[in-house]
Amino acid sequence: MRAFVQLVVAALLVVAVMAIAGGAYLVTTGLKAQPEPGAIETRVARAVRGFAIPREVKARSNPIGTSADELKPGLEHFARYCAMCHGNDGSGEGAAIGRGLFPKPPDMRAAATQTLTDGEIFYIIENGVRFTGMPAFGTGKPDPDGEKQAWQLVRFIRHVPQITPDEIDWMKSLNPL
Repeated sequence: MRAFVQLVVAALLVVAVMAIAGGAYLVTTGLKAQPEPGAIETRVARAVRGFAIPREVKARSNPIGTSADELKPGLEHFARYCAMCHGNDGSGEGAAIGRGLFPKPPDMRAAATQTLTDGEIFYIIENGVRFTGMPAFGTGKPDPDGEKQAWQLVRFIRHVPQITPDEIDWMKSLNPL
């Protein structure tokens, strides 16, 4: 019986510490969307996201080829639907909607994105990321056409670190805003 009481007291202490930490977080941040998330918050969010993506999905490879013709559909889709948050260059900087999101849209050129597997990027596009501005573009049902578009975007995201000024200009002409 004594061990049970100690366990309950310990659990209540953990809950109290978490409540105090949560309250301190709310007071210090005001839940504003302008600041960048801290290193701990970023690390925890990435770990949770990585844990949430099924292993078999992480292992998937992109079936889209690497030719310039196969890059075009992903570039056009990104310019029309993704650049308003991620920017035409994929940096996330200066994008009309992305400026007001928390957390900020990731830099598609950075290692944090480029080291994700093709399957992880595909999963994020299809399912979105809860508690962020990243919507789900998939339907939640098998949809070969929708999946093809997501894989085309994965192909383009892999290209973003090498994007050219001419490609960015072309994308600007496709932007809806």
